Amino acid sequence: MKVTLERTALLKALGHVHRIVERRNTIPILSNVLIEARERQLTLKATDLDLEATESAPADVAQEGATTVPAHVLYEIIRKLPEGAQVSLDMSGDTGQLLLRSGRARFHLQCLPASDFPDLTTGDLSHRFALSSADLKKLIDNTQFAISTEETRYYLNGIFLHVAEVDGVSMLRAVATDGHRLARVELPAPQGAAGMPGVIVPRKAVNEIQKLIEDLGQEIVIELSTAKARFQFGDVVLTTKLIDGTFPDYGRVIPANNDKRLVVEKEPFEKAVDRVSTISSERGRAIKLSIGDGKMVLSVNNPDSGSASEEIEVDYDSAPIEIGFNARYLLDIAGQLSSDTALLKLSDPGSPTIIQDRDGAAALFVLMPLRV
Repeated sequence: MKVTLERTALLKALGHVHRIVERRNTIPILSNVLIEARERQLTLKATDLDLEATESAPADVAQEGATTVPAHVLYEIIRKLPEGAQVSLDMSGDTGQLLLRSGRARFHLQCLPASDFPDLTTGDLSHRFALSSADLKKLIDNTQFAISTEETRYYLNGIFLHVAEVDGVSMLRAVATDGHRLARVELPAPQGAAGMPGVIVPRKAVNEIQKLIEDLGQEIVIELSTAKARFQFGDVVLTTKLIDGTFPDYGRVIPANNDKRLVVEKEPFEKAVDRVSTISSERGRAIKLSIGDGKMVLSVNNPDSGSASEEIEVDYDSAPIEIGFNARYLLDIAGQLSSDTALLKLSDPGSPTIIQDRDGAAALFVLMPLRV
């Protein structure tokens, strides 16, 4: 294999794929990135057996071939080379080493055979559709914070992506919950999504997709089956195994009869929650909202560090209510709202509360109360 290419192009491709590689690996080949020189391009591939990333960069290929080299070492070398440099990769003879040259720098890197590199074969991906990157970003950003980190409930360790019928219209819906809060966001289902299986995209894949959405005008092609999904961002292809489990019936936890409506200016509310919660204990993080008569008093009482309260004006004309929430969860949800006001639909101090921008907004959040 003999190939020459721009340092910038190689760094961009490596920057995307090397993140998949775990720092500590018991299987040596998984610490490596597969490098393949074919037809005027260099293709890089990395995997952790659950997730695989592939990206190509234009290159001058003098001799086709393939090998694997340590991913993080290669990335650090390319990152430290001067901007605008040319990089040549030469694997000739049976030395088992790749010679990397750039300017006066020479690196001999230990290789493992390309034939040993695992392939995350996808089999037949039954459904294919395209989404704008802005829409995919919205689905992920609005739900990602609510993904559970509790490994025992592995079926909650991702985003549930599925098609649901809403008033006769097919909607592509993303849902995540950790049992304390739930996030649901939907948009009109794109052509090709009808009849797709409901899939749970794992947290690591979700994080990578988030990082790969760079150009908001881009169209992203999504292919999926019941076991795997593939996301194509231009030159980058991300393939992931899906979580093999059943997502709970989340519709049962979204209350239908919360009749107390509270409208509050989002920014003053967010800042008041943030200020008052300074006093709360790291373990508890509980904040009490006392609502009634056009005002809300936010208060925290912490036996170890003292107490705090702040009053803000709200639009509320139902019976007075006192309800407690985890302040961090409240701030997480407020951060996802896109309008200047927040609508809270309450029932009683022991029942979940709905939070959204307005009635019928694309994103809906449910927050379980705390006893305060």
